[in-house]
Amino acid sequence: MARANATYYAGRDPFADFVTAPEISQIFGEILGAWVAVTWQAMGRPAPFRLIEAGPGRGTLMADMLRLLARVAPDCHQAARVHLLEQSPRLRAVQHAALAGRGAWPVAWHARLADVPEGPSILLANEFLDALPIRQFVRTADGWDERFVQGVGFVTVRAHDVPWGAAVGELFDRPVPLGEILEFCPEALAVAESVAARLSHAPGAGLFIDYGYDGAIWGDTLQALRDGQPAWPLADPGQADLTAHVDFAAFAAAARQGGALCHGSVTQGAFLAGLGLFARAEQLARGRAAAEAHAIRDAAQRLAAPDRMGRLFKVLALTSPGLPAPPGFQAHE
Repeated sequence: MARANATYYAGRDPFADFVTAPEISQIFGEILGAWVAVTWQAMGRPAPFRLIEAGPGRGTLMADMLRLLARVAPDCHQAARVHLLEQSPRLRAVQHAALAGRGAWPVAWHARLADVPEGPSILLANEFLDALPIRQFVRTADGWDERFVQGVGFVTVRAHDVPWGAAVGELFDRPVPLGEILEFCPEALAVAESVAARLSHAPGAGLFIDYGYDGAIWGDTLQALRDGQPAWPLADPGQADLTAHVDFAAFAAAARQGGALCHGSVTQGAFLAGLGLFARAEQLARGRAAAEAHAIRDAAQRLAAPDRMGRLFKVLALTSPGLPAPPGFQAHE
């Protein structure tokens, strides 16, 4: 999965296969921009601070956030130093074009979070964790088998390196029935630990938005999209987007182990609605032609309605010890 996705993002336009929330409506980026401004104030208004996005896609989310900050929170906009975590040279070029002139300071690109200078920071990751490679384990009567790719199919072999350890938390203690699959994403847990370590050394926050589950759940969630349609995950490696549902419970456990405070997860619908999604949609729709107003309202519903993205997508925040619950989470603490 790791090699196939690296090939996919390096050589194809992923947005031909799927559409992310920032591409659906500008309101998504505006709400997250406001979230950054309020969180920055709770951090003590550090200047400068690192505004980091992991997996920034076309740069749409960052562009929308910076536009909002420049308009309503100019001090925050001036203090922000934008850092993008992106490995694809092709996508870096797209992001550079989208962000030209948006920030008060030049944008910096990095392959990994460890390369971003230390200091106060706010990190956002929208549909980033789902693309990280997973391992699949199958419960047996006497332990675990691991499910591997071999050729154009799957095989299972006896697992000799089940990843026990504090970072995994109680993942392998879940009551998984015989024959069922338990998914484990080592890179997602490494991200949680890395962000937590950063937040332990300087004030900051992280916001993770993705589709997934929160709880002691199991099952095979590996899926592929090609040309906007479901595809067999093992067909034509590197030509489809491979993803898996994010295990937010395991991610939060790893972040807590690293010293961060965890808030949520909450559903994307509750998060966006609580921060003014529908009020902003009505404001934008007012005075527009009927078709345009309908498109604005429909985009808001697509982001938040339970039968669309509102329930499947979850939102989790990490903060430094001592910081209050960030916007969108106070009612759930």
